[in-house]
Amino acid sequence: MNNLVLAYLGDAAYELYIREYLINKGIAKVNNLQKMSINYVSAKSQRRILEALENENIFTEREQDIIKRGRNTSSHSSKSTDIITYKKATGLECLIGYLYLNDYNRFKEIMEKVVNI
Repeated sequence: MNNLVLAYLGDAAYELYIREYLINKGIAKVNNLQKMSINYVSAKSQRRILEALENENIFTEREQDIIKRGRNTSSHSSKSTDIITYKKATGLECLIGYLYLNDYNRFKEIMEKVVNI
């Protein structure tokens, strides 16, 4: 599966996990859910989260390779963020998509770390 497709799937899986996490925390107003989710799902937040996880050295060599491939994939960056931030966010989404398909337990493990950053 190509990296942009993995990132596309990763974006959806990541956001669904975050939404479910926030709802389970008892946040019931949609406006509040939207505001809180930005802390996790924006490209800037994903870059910050990826860098924090990298600093913890939690990724396997295979996972690091998937992140790198996702970062290096040609795509159009968002107008709301710089290219480096966008590429790092894409790298994280690519990994999340890969794990969602291939190692759901690891996906959940990484996402548990994400929500605790």
